[in-house]
Amino acid sequence: MEQFNISIKNETGLHARPASQLVKKAAEFSSTITIERDGKTADAKRLLNIMALNIKQGESIKVTAEGADEKAAAAAIKAVIESF
Repeated sequence: MEQFNISIKNETGLHARPASQLVKKAAEFSSTITIERDGKTADAKRLLNIMALNIKQGESIKVTAEGADEKAAAAAIKAVIESF
C-alpha cells in the first residue's frame, strides 16, 4: 500500500476539470486508488465521488493506492495533483 498526503493548491480546489484529469489518470492503473478528506473517502476512478468530497484550495487530502502497480499509480496521481 502506498499513501501520501498532499495539499490542494489550485485556487478553485478539485472542481470538475482537475477532478476529471485525476480520474482519467487513475483509470490507467489496476490498483485501487482512494482519496480521503475529513474522514470521507472516494474512489479516484469515479468523478462524482471526488466531486462529492468538495475539496477546496488549501485543504489536505490523503491518497492511497493498493494493488499490483501501486507505486506507479501513487506517483502518477501525485504528479497530476501537483500540476493543478
